Amino acid sequence: MDPRMAAELTKRVQGKPEQRKLDIIIGDFVKADLPYFDVCISNTPYQISSPLVFRLLSHRPIFRVAILMFQREFAMRLVAQPGTELWSRLSANVQLYSKVDLVMHVGKNNFRPAPQVESSVVRLVPLDPPPPIKFEEFDGLGRIIFSRRNKMVHATFMAKGVIEMLEQNWRTWCSTQNKMIDDDTNMKTKVEEVLSSSGYSEQRAAKMTLDDLLKLLSAFHDEGIHFA
Repeated sequence: MDPRMAAELTKRVQGKPEQRKLDIIIGDFVKADLPYFDVCISNTPYQISSPLVFRLLSHRPIFRVAILMFQREFAMRLVAQPGTELWSRLSANVQLYSKVDLVMHVGKNNFRPAPQVESSVVRLVPLDPPPPIKFEEFDGLGRIIFSRRNKMVHATFMAKGVIEMLEQNWRTWCSTQNKMIDDDTNMKTKVEEVLSSSGYSEQRAAKMTLDDLLKLLSAFHDEGIHFA
């Protein structure tokens, strides 16, 4: 937050026709109650890049378009495609709910003083209507899958703590659905069967598309295994 900039902007439009069209809100964008808007244009403080993107994507009613400037590495992760070095949990989460593309690169010498990093501008258009996928579930799967993006998916799910977490979630789901819990259930075997039957056991997260991730999530859900 920079009240000095707000004061300067107020001063510049004072007494001009633009004054009636300008409403300045001083606060934390990520936490503030946002008014209706159609277009968002932001030279984003780079330390809040990720929270800002997901704050925008969760905003209702859905806006039309956002033009956002980020640190270049972050921007390139937003637009990364499966099979590329920068394809990540962030890429998948954002592209599940929006169409995002690169507008332009902005060199650091365009700023005074020049920062240490390069910047890029992206265009983000939310999908309307959004897909009927619970974000916490999709993100929970991605958190596991992309923790070791170049490893086989089977090996990633066998990592320490993953099976225990999924079993706890499964037992909670069974309880909410009034389903009997078989104490002989082997969650490791259950997970391996899902991975094998879905065909993703030997896949690598780095090459999995959005469709792949959604199909795998659906296969787990069919067995009552959840990620949030």
